[in-house]
Amino acid sequence: MKKIWQKDNLATNILVNKFTVGKDLDFDERLAKYDVKGSMAHCQMLAETGMISGEESEQMLSVLTDILKDIENGDFEIDKEAEDIHSQIEAILIEKLGDTGKKIHTARSRNDQVLLDIKLYLLDEIREITALTDEFFQILIKLADQHKSKLLPGYTHLQIAMPSSFGLWFGAYAEALLDDVELLFSVKNIINKNPLGSAAGYGSSFPINREITTYNLGFQSMNYNSVYAQMTRGKSEKMLSMAMATLAGTLGKFAYDVCLYLSQNFDFISFPKEFTTGSSIMPHKKNPDIFELVRARCNRIQSLPNELILLTNNLPSGYHRDVQLTKEILFPAIDSLKECLEILSYTLPNIQVKDGILEDGKYKYLFSVEKINEEVKKGSSFRDAYVKVGQEIENNEFEFEVGNLDHSHQGSIGNLCLDKIEYQFNKLKNKLFG
Repeated sequence: MKKIWQKDNLATNILVNKFTVGKDLDFDERLAKYDVKGSMAHCQMLAETGMISGEESEQMLSVLTDILKDIENGDFEIDKEAEDIHSQIEAILIEKLGDTGKKIHTARSRNDQVLLDIKLYLLDEIREITALTDEFFQILIKLADQHKSKLLPGYTHLQIAMPSSFGLWFGAYAEALLDDVELLFSVKNIINKNPLGSAAGYGSSFPINREITTYNLGFQSMNYNSVYAQMTRGKSEKMLSMAMATLAGTLGKFAYDVCLYLSQNFDFISFPKEFTTGSSIMPHKKNPDIFELVRARCNRIQSLPNELILLTNNLPSGYHRDVQLTKEILFPAIDSLKECLEILSYTLPNIQVKDGILEDGKYKYLFSVEKINEEVKKGSSFRDAYVKVGQEIENNEFEFEVGNLDHSHQGSIGNLCLDKIEYQFNKLKNKLFG
């Protein structure tokens, strides 16, 4: 297929073509529907500003509508001879409409086309990631409430520290997701600005109206400065990667906790055998491969911002072909993050939580702070009580009757504030989808 920038019929060197196109076509399928929607909005704007006739606009919109239907029905294929999806859509318009189809590129560049496509794609992916995070969040809230009275050892430095609970543990990760979604929401607000009309990065001498495309494409605003609009290529991907890395950090830490608590030395939780794997030589093994792979994938996702920083940081303003590689860095990572959320939501409802864990004698000193607090309530200073209980421990004289732990402040074992966390999460989610 002839390149849209070619001025003669000389073919591009095969090796040069293969190298410059790279893996673009593999990822452009994701951008196809957004490219068509962007072309439709651009076409309508050209007609409204008098740069093409109403009839020409209707003809182009009819072809573009057919292409969009094919994409949505799964009947559209990327042409392997095309340079990219933008070239292919334009080629179809020209094939169907002749000279009228050639007018679609008026006041537009592939630079602002791909900017637009990527922004629309990333906005949809943010919504999908949020929906999957919401599903996982609701499971955590439910498990926190279901197991709020089951005690669990709390650790600092991997040494037993103070009493915790499964409610506190599940609830902690639910609230972590609240902050992660807030960061996604902030990134969505920054990306949700229309770059179309910035052309190659320096605007156009045509009297276009960028407010029209901003409205028709559903953006909340536009990137006003055409140079800055071009600068958002790479920056949008980088910001989303930072939000994804933060969310991946939460998922990876949770997965690590699960692996730890599943081990025989801890033995706090278990899963049905169909959610674990075995060993080829050790018949007793129940390995947490799902959670180990979630941990590994999430560690890879956390490297994304650094990759994108190294790719984009040494570039001046204006468009550079380097940014083509952001697709092959970010797009597979989006898939991986969504798969991690999906498998966690599928697996976690089957968790089996052990009860009576703290009845084991090895957790006796977990209640040392409880004993100190009892002494303080009786009138002792905290420092004197600390010394007294410390000496009891040293002399092997420490005793404590567990009973009911009296923790009542917000965010403690006895007051998880799950309703507050859920309210904040749902409020933010509704804004994001609004």
